[in-house]
Amino acid sequence: MVGRQQRAVRTRELILEAAAEVFDESGFAGGSITRITERAATTQGAIYFHFKSKEGLARAVIMYQAAHLEGLPQKPGGLQQLIDLTFYLAHELQRNVVFRAGVRLAVEQGEAGLSEYSIYQEWIERFRAELTVARAAGELLPDAEEGVFAAVLVAGFTGSQVMSQIASGRADLPERIASLWRCLLPGIAMPGARDALVLDAERHRGWSC
Repeated sequence: MVGRQQRAVRTRELILEAAAEVFDESGFAGGSITRITERAATTQGAIYFHFKSKEGLARAVIMYQAAHLEGLPQKPGGLQQLIDLTFYLAHELQRNVVFRAGVRLAVEQGEAGLSEYSIYQEWIERFRAELTVARAAGELLPDAEEGVFAAVLVAGFTGSQVMSQIASGRADLPERIASLWRCLLPGIAMPGARDALVLDAERHRGWSC
């Protein structure tokens, strides 16, 4: 029984990874179940056993993306860590097909008839946690609202990565995120704290699991 369950879990993962590759290449509309079946080297019956519809599979890919982000810090660290986190996500969009597919589907989900806002809410809450630590450390301006800024940052990051994908296949995404921060920091960070912050797209590479 345990072996059967493990095989079922692995089959589900293989389907999700194959679907991510296909959706990343072609979007929801162009990503057919037939192509996903071929990519996963499985059957349509297996796909529909785990996912009731193509829409259900797309929703699962959206939610599966977080499982493929390794090395994230476990505890909030404040404004510098938030900056580093956005650069980390920029690099993951360049190299991590599962994360990239989940983000693409989240942006294009209207085409799939989906309404899955929870993944955006999860990132807003993650960013807000960093800002709460920043507030306690005296890094934020008195009138800065952590929740509002977290939502604005998620929206700004989402728009930046869409524009970067169109312009350069996301090759210039880290530079665009740096520009985003240069525009946003004066409205959130105390001058002294702002002067100490580093907009370095490589800092996150020192993180460990």
